[in-house]
Amino acid sequence: MTGTGDPIDLLFGGMRKLGPGSEADTLHVLGSLPRRTFEVVVDAGCGTGRQTLTLARELGAVVNAVDSHGPFLDDLARRAADARLAPLVRVHRMDMKDIPQAFDGVDLLWSEGAAYNIGFSHALTTWAPSLNEGGIAVVSELSWLKEDAPRAGRAFFKSAYPDMQTVRRNAATAQAAGYRILTTHTLPTQAWMDDYYDVLTLRAEALLDHSDPSVRELARDTVREIEVFRLSDGSYGYVFYVLRREAFVANAPQRWRSATRR
Repeated sequence: MTGTGDPIDLLFGGMRKLGPGSEADTLHVLGSLPRRTFEVVVDAGCGTGRQTLTLARELGAVVNAVDSHGPFLDDLARRAADARLAPLVRVHRMDMKDIPQAFDGVDLLWSEGAAYNIGFSHALTTWAPSLNEGGIAVVSELSWLKEDAPRAGRAFFKSAYPDMQTVRRNAATAQAAGYRILTTHTLPTQAWMDDYYDVLTLRAEALLDHSDPSVRELARDTVREIEVFRLSDGSYGYVFYVLRREAFVANAPQRWRSATRR
């Protein structure tokens, strides 16, 4: 395959899903929340917004969709318009770490498969000041599920995500950041394959001979990632941590006035 372009757009452009997950799992977790009425909702690291649209439709509330990649937000805006949900989806091109500078009094902060970009612990501590006391944070994080993970998986993530922790360790991290753990939910294998790895496999393989070395590198890494998952024997997965903010985190950034209320 020849040509040039942004590696991320070449591999992921136009995909409905940019990570493991499913409509059923989003709805399951949403249904587990202790309340269903939220005034200020933020989707951190929304990507092309599969879950954003679900949140907007199910909650009937405005969802502030935050992502740093413009083409993903453009795609989300188109999808929202097609689904007649445009009035309920507001896109914000910004870094996730800057959420407290733009939003205050958040009732529900949702983040599927994106917190790792700034680190799970750092994300929870950074976002805490933007949440109302008693506000809900739903954050999915790649987590070790077994102690005896296959050697190939351990080796891969030692480089790809060395900070990946066990569910128990992540729970302790959330508690230390001022959250109470309400429940957890682990994505099933099918949520990785359907419309994600099954699509990504073909795309990555088609880019292995691309003229741009950065595209070839991303394609090779993606093929390897999928192979490791298929051989992982369920030793790791994405876990939703459903959290309630219990106390202000003293070392977190100062609260700012909400962009949605200016």
